[in-house]
Amino acid sequence: MAATSDVEIDTDIDIAHRIGRAIESVIEGKSDVVRLTLTVLLAEGHLLIEDVPGVGKTMLAKALGRSIDCPVKRVQFTPDLLPSDITGVSAYNQLTREFEFKPGPVFANVVVGDEINRASPKTQSALLECMEERQVTVDGVTYELAPPFMVIATQNPIEMEGTYPLPEAQRDRFTAKIAMGYPAPAAEMEMLDIHGASQPLEKLQPVATTAEVMGLIRAVRAVYVSQPVKQYAVDLVTATRNSPDLRVGASPRATLHLVRGARAHAALSGRDYVIPDDLQDLAVPVLAHRLLPSVEAQGQRRRPEQVIVDLVRHVPVPDAR
Repeated sequence: MAATSDVEIDTDIDIAHRIGRAIESVIEGKSDVVRLTLTVLLAEGHLLIEDVPGVGKTMLAKALGRSIDCPVKRVQFTPDLLPSDITGVSAYNQLTREFEFKPGPVFANVVVGDEINRASPKTQSALLECMEERQVTVDGVTYELAPPFMVIATQNPIEMEGTYPLPEAQRDRFTAKIAMGYPAPAAEMEMLDIHGASQPLEKLQPVATTAEVMGLIRAVRAVYVSQPVKQYAVDLVTATRNSPDLRVGASPRATLHLVRGARAHAALSGRDYVIPDDLQDLAVPVLAHRLLPSVEAQGQRRRPEQVIVDLVRHVPVPDAR
């Protein structure tokens, strides 16, 4: 039995589709990428966008931020960036003769981390606490972050000059990783027509409030997940831990993110219940970036994405009844 009515889901998801259309007015020909971005937002997660420069990674993150009427902060990650440049710092006030906390850019609803893998692992780790616990601790004092809170980070492929690989603990905190990919020729032609004379991002106005987004998130939390579907999620993640092609499988956090993402995926499809297809559609973007291939798999050039696709084919699907 579903936890919410179809009418409630339809009413709430109209807001999500409105946000999606606003983003697509800036990002042409990437409806699947926009949908996954919305899925991560509604699942209360964080998104990692990896691709070569110039394909619209930062544009996507900024478009989402501008589509919602909430504080958005951008951080350009560089080798000399310090952790305090992200979290904030306690500064001495000579008038009051006391230390005052100066909040960093992480104190926003949407935080855009541009080229995150150009900063050192020490600086990257400044995001660990806020991404998982929605709080920041500076000089022994803990500050809560206002919901909704989402980190959208872009990174260049690690083979490119001047990049650092993300620590495993940080990769595991990202709900999903996506690649923008090159646009289709027709979409690229449309981009020349639209972006050639003006900048659509500057004209983009908010189409949803923070309160509406929080209402969406509450609706997604109530989407029903049956016991067989939960078991299917566990079976998929367990299969990554037993695969000879992987030396590190997915964590329990990955299972949680997979189910949360499936709830959002179902809601965006107009359903108030999760089906196995929701988990299958999200298996690669949610699980692949957390996995480390075995030496044999690396020798055969088998990427974690390929391993996940094979596992989805072989793990038994629960009976729909």
